[in-house]
Amino acid sequence: MKTKTRFASLALSLMFASGAALADMKIGVSMSQFDDTWLTYLRESMDKKAKSYPDGVQLQFEDARSDVVKQLSQVENFISQKVDAIVVNPVDTAATRKITEAAVKAGIPLVYVNRRPDDLKLPKGVVTVASNDMEAGEMQMQYLADKMGGKGDIVILLGDLANNSTTNRTKGVKDVLAKYPNIKIEQEQTGIWSRDKGMTLVNDWLTQGRKFDAVVSNNDEMAIGAAMALQQAGVDKGSVLIAGVDGTPDGLNAIKKGNMTVSVFQDAKGQADGSIDTAVKMAKNEPVEQAVWVPYRLITPQNVDTFK
Repeated sequence: MKTKTRFASLALSLMFASGAALADMKIGVSMSQFDDTWLTYLRESMDKKAKSYPDGVQLQFEDARSDVVKQLSQVENFISQKVDAIVVNPVDTAATRKITEAAVKAGIPLVYVNRRPDDLKLPKGVVTVASNDMEAGEMQMQYLADKMGGKGDIVILLGDLANNSTTNRTKGVKDVLAKYPNIKIEQEQTGIWSRDKGMTLVNDWLTQGRKFDAVVSNNDEMAIGAAMALQQAGVDKGSVLIAGVDGTPDGLNAIKKGNMTVSVFQDAKGQADGSIDTAVKMAKNEPVEQAVWVPYRLITPQNVDTFK
């Protein structure tokens, strides 16, 4: 009798365990790359958010390694696994149409996070969670223009040219420059979001004897690289203004030390929470906004300690 009771209890336990497993929502997440400082914070924040749900939300992360074809294949694999929703941080914002079409055809909710597709007319069942990159460029350049007294020469460190984040942040910078005809662009090249590349570019410009009063960088990593190049060249700290975007821990530390002048905080946690919340709601057929905007905030030496 005891043996039967044990078997009954075991069967009941397995049934509940199976029910719990089936209750877990599964979301496939394709990141453009794992090897990126800010995107690492985004990914870690998404993971924390998923673990905060009492009903259970399981994320399956995949690294597209900056490969458009690989990312599409990952999305197709998610679809074949019949995940409840898909979140994509696109490799190339101009190459998302096939991803969108595949998810819509399968009837699986799709959320683009951090980088909005170039195609702004997205179909029903597809949502974006991002920040307005033009605002970031406007904020950093306006701060520098005020510091420069409306005159001088600048160089611009561009991010990956395949991303509209690069295009829009730079457009924000140039929209501000349109009000300041005495601020000239001395050089403008891509550092593909990399600290090492940013350092190499600025070092090359200094070696060529180019003169500039400020470095405007599309992200903190390239800005930190620029600061390192200037320091190695013996340029006095603070004599060349340096602006970044993201507000990474390294970026915040650089502002505290006076190696960077200003940055613009891109809220990784805000975008992560927004993307997972939205994916979960869509999977439950709950209403959502088609465009979820997470605001940028200016980081200066005066308020840097308020950011974490």
